[in-house]
Order: sequence, then C-alpha cells, then structure tokens
Amino acid sequence: MDDGGDAELEAWVENQETFEPPAEFVDGANVSDPDIYDAFEENWPDCWERAAELLEWDRRWEAVLDESDAPRYRWFVDGQLNAAYNCIDRHVEAGRKNHAALRWVGKRGETETYTYGDLQRETEAFAAALRELGVGEDDVVTLYLPMIPELPVAMLACARIGAPHSVVFAGFSADALATRMDNADSEYLVTCDGYYRRGDALNHKGKADRAVRRLDHDAETVVVDRLGGGLPHSLSDDQHDYDTLVEDHRNAEVEPVARDSEDDLFVMYTSGTTGEPKAVRHTTGGYLSHVAWTSHAVLDIKPSDTYWCSADIGWITGHSYIVYGPLALGATTVMYEGTPDYPEKDRIWELVERYDVDVFYTAPTAVRAFMKWGTGHPDEHDLSSLRLLGTVGEPINPRAWKWYYDNIGGGDCPVVDTWWQAETGGMMVTTLPAISTMKPGSAGPPLPGIDAKVVDAEGEEVEPGEAGYLVVEKPWPGMLRGLAGEDDRFVPEYWSTYSEPEEGEWVYFAGDGAKLDEDGYITLLGRVDDVISVGDHRIGTMEVESAIVGVEGVAEAAVIGTTGELIAYVSTERESAGDADLRRAIVAGLEDAIGEVAVPDHVVFTPELPKTRSGKIMRRLLEDIATGAELGDISALRNPEIVGELRARLAGETRSYLEPED
Repeated sequence: MDDGGDAELEAWVENQETFEPPAEFVDGANVSDPDIYDAFEENWPDCWERAAELLEWDRRWEAVLDESDAPRYRWFVDGQLNAAYNCIDRHVEAGRKNHAALRWVGKRGETETYTYGDLQRETEAFAAALRELGVGEDDVVTLYLPMIPELPVAMLACARIGAPHSVVFAGFSADALATRMDNADSEYLVTCDGYYRRGDALNHKGKADRAVRRLDHDAETVVVDRLGGGLPHSLSDDQHDYDTLVEDHRNAEVEPVARDSEDDLFVMYTSGTTGEPKAVRHTTGGYLSHVAWTSHAVLDIKPSDTYWCSADIGWITGHSYIVYGPLALGATTVMYEGTPDYPEKDRIWELVERYDVDVFYTAPTAVRAFMKWGTGHPDEHDLSSLRLLGTVGEPINPRAWKWYYDNIGGGDCPVVDTWWQAETGGMMVTTLPAISTMKPGSAGPPLPGIDAKVVDAEGEEVEPGEAGYLVVEKPWPGMLRGLAGEDDRFVPEYWSTYSEPEEGEWVYFAGDGAKLDEDGYITLLGRVDDVISVGDHRIGTMEVESAIVGVEGVAEAAVIGTTGELIAYVSTERESAGDADLRRAIVAGLEDAIGEVAVPDHVVFTPELPKTRSGKIMRRLLEDIATGAELGDISALRNPEIVGELRARLAGETRSYLEPED
C-alpha cells in the first residue's frame, strides 16, 4: 500500500468502533459457520466431542462428562491417549516426518529446526534416558530451563512415559525452585549450565544446585550444556549430561504410554510472584482436547502454518500455545529465546519476515512497547505473510488494539483478544475470527460451549454496561482438576455455589471483574482485588489505566493506591515528553472517562515499568517503591535497573518527572 493508502487506512481505523473479518480470511478459515454457537449450546456437553476428535485415542471415552462429584468433574471418561503421540508420532505416521515442527532462534542469533522426525527421535532418546534414571509413571519431573529446544523435548519425553512435568520459569530464584520441587515431591530435575541475557552468559546451574541442596529429599539432575565453553561447569555423581544421555539412547524406541484421560499431564505453578504458589493440575484428555480445539478454532492454525506465540514456556500460555496446541495440529511452531528489542527493536518483525509467520500471538504489554518504539521498525519488513493476530495475558486497550491491527496486520488480519487463565488451561472468552465482529477493548463473547457470565455478589446477572464478577457456570474440558499437594484448597479457592452445595450448582469464580455489553461481549476490568480505595471510593485499576493509555503520547500505565493517595506510573511513547502538558492531558482524559475521583495525586513519568520476564507489570513492586517498603526478591524482573530510577523520581530527586497535583 502506498503512503496515501496508509494514511487513509490509519484514519479509518482510528474512527472505527467495530471491525468485520476480511472476506478472504473467512473463505479459508477453519471455523466459519455462525451456527456453531447454537450447535454447542443445544448439544452440550456432547458438543465437546468435536474437540476430542481432533486427537487420536487409544481407547474412546465412555462418556463425555461425569458430573457426579461436582465440582471435581471428569472429562472423556475412561478414554485413553498419549499427548506425545498426538503431538509427534501420528504426524510422522501420516508421512510428515520431514515437515518442520519447531523452529528455534537463540539469543545470539543461533537457529535450529526440528522436523517431526527429528522431534520423535530426540524425544524417544530422552524418554529412554529418563526411564533409565528411574522415572516412572506419575513421577513428577521438574524442568528448570530457559527457552531452548530441550525444554519442549523434555516435556514431550515426560508425556511419552506418563510422567507429569512441572516447568519452573527460568527467571525464578533457587528458593522458588526448591519450594516447587518440595511441593510436588519431585525427585528429578532437568536444568542447564546457563543462558545469555543481552549477550552476557549467566550461571543457571548454580541456582539449580542451591535449590537441590535445600530440598527435603534427594534429586537426580540432568544438565543441558547451553553455553559450551562460555561457562565451564562440572557434574557431581547425581548429575548427568543431557547430550551424553541422549547420545547413549540415540536409537531407542519408547512406546507411548496410554494414559487415562484424567491422568495428570503436568502441574503448573501460578501466582508465585504475588502470593503463595498453587500447583494447578491439568489432565491429559480434557486439556489436550481444549488446547487443540482453541488452536484450531480461535488461532485458525493449519498444519501448513508457521505459527509464533511470543510467550515463555515457563507460563501456561507457552504450554498451551507454543507446545501442545500447535504440535497437536501438526503445525510449525516458532520458539524464540530472546527479547523483542535485542539486538534491535525490529527483531520480531525481522523474524516474522524470515520465517513467513502466518499467525502471531503476543501480549498487550508487547504491543504497547511496539507502539512506543514507533512504526518505523515494522515498516522496514514485509509482514504480508501474517493472516491472524492475537493477544493474551491482560486486556488490551482500544488504542493499542487499533495500532496492532493497522500497523502489524495492515487492516487485513483479524485480531483475537483472548481471556483465559492458568486454571482454565485454554481460551475461554474471545471472538471466533471468521465469525465475530471485533470490538477493540472487548475480548468478545464466550467461546462456543463456554458458559461465562458477569454476575453481582448474589450471583445475579448484571445489566449491560454494569460491572460485576466473571464466572463460568458450566465445566469445560481444559479446566484444572485440583491443586497438587494441597487439594483441600481446590474447592474454596475457585468454586462457589449460590444454592445448596448438594444441588451441584457450582460456578467457577475467575477472580476478574468484567462488564457485559448489549451484544454479549465481555470487557475485562482486571482482578477484583486490583481495586484502589481513595476516600470513600473504590476504583478498579484496569479502568483507570485504560483511560490513561487512551491519551495520545502514553504507551503504558500502572496505577497503585497508598494511604488514600493515587499514584500513576506512566511510560510515554518514544516521541512524547513526560511533561506538564501530558499530565494535564491525562487528568482531562480521566475526568472525562471516569470522573475527578480517578485523577491521580502524582503522575510519575518513566521510560519503562518494572516487568517480569514474561512481560507482566509488577504492581506489587510499584506499591513497595511508593511506600518505601523492602523490595525483596526482584529476580523475576526483566529490567531490575528501573527500580532505583523510579524510587528517585518518586522521591522528587528528578523533579521534572514528577508533577504534583495543582
């Protein structure tokens, strides 16, 4: 498109409130029949058979759903299957052994491609090695690895032999690792010598060694040599070199173990950076069916696609939509070890162009960073291969949505704004890209078969436009089945009933605030505990932050409340100055969107906000900075250097960045 066309498209996008799927996309989409919503509702729960039928089963289920012990639901009862077989072997057997399964890009520009045949051989070899080390069915294997190919290989090797895996984010500390291994009673650890951060070699094995020493039990450790000569390391008697193990079992044939549908596939720790970590259990049949179905229906992934989810496998998004979902469908999944701005801020778009990426799924945090860096970077690359864009992790405000749609998708790619959680296993609320009208800022309607509602404190549905609590009133296949090691927390933590419990009318309480519009679209307002008390008023942080980000010149915002004061940390776009004029524009925007009660006492302008390596803003840390509290462990931060700068700016040491209320 020429410059004049670009300007016309930008103006059109800016003024639009709704967007329809492009006709060309609809014609080729996996799911394009609007009647699918009615079909799921009329045939529930048997409607979910179409998700399970995307997989190969060793034994077909006897019943789709067993509700007899609600809310401990069972899906695809008495069915048997193996997740690794579904993600690898069946594609090899179908004649696709030379099709690329995984394209990996390392932090130093290294690249590696695994075909489905390669992935099968590597997985079988490591599965045989794990068995030789003593790993049996239902033994939990902890994986403490950065974004390197050995991580999905280890996940699939565990699945192959029926051993649940527990992936611990590589950015977590030794204490966090030890806590999770003790909680899961895990006696096996797969880690690496180290990894690179912005070109520097960091010792990862040292953290793993400290964690193992703190365990209440012994542990066998496998060490991947990621750095080679960059960081020499030695192995003790109970430590084993990954490459040696794989080479020793190179030609092993390991038959995939048939797992019951309700057998655990993995445990996933959640809420570890803000509270006591919970080990969410996900089972083989329901979870794999759910992520395969949503990858097919929402992300529109086809076996011929090159698909890229920019998350870290240390989080649930990476499990569901880097590994299990796309590989179950036989696609090529891209796995990237680096950051979006290293070595240059066009890194993402250079890789999209290089690999002809069809579907790109990222976080709103990343989109706001792309906005801040400007359109020059994506404009340098050919992004015409893109067919679908998606966002995950938090609500995306309308301005960022439109920028993404316009500047990355060129107005030709639907954008799916997806809401789901570690506990839900897969997507729950979003548009179906070939069917639904898109509304920037609103995730969309519940997916077919998902009974999500917005209710008040008494469980009554709220009127359109009113805020309430997001709940799910019927079970779904990808749902968590319990909490490993402390299953007594499962029901009180997640489930509520507005009737007598024996009546079985349980609802899943998501912990998120939301609004519903007249078309049944759900807009997420943030965690219900993310509420600021200012005087007699209680304000949701998401509502305030969204209004601030809607101001021209603002890239990101995080709002916290302390002792009756409201503080807004604001990151500006590259070309915008954090000055009195921008502060006045923020105040005016808040007064217009919410009212004077939402106007912050202080606006702190900053080049960036403190974030975890998965891209989430650390609001707890911002509160500690404001109150002068001890900061504690900041090892999970992507940018720890910003902490001291924010303290100085808030304290007024750099007064030009702090504009007190007039």
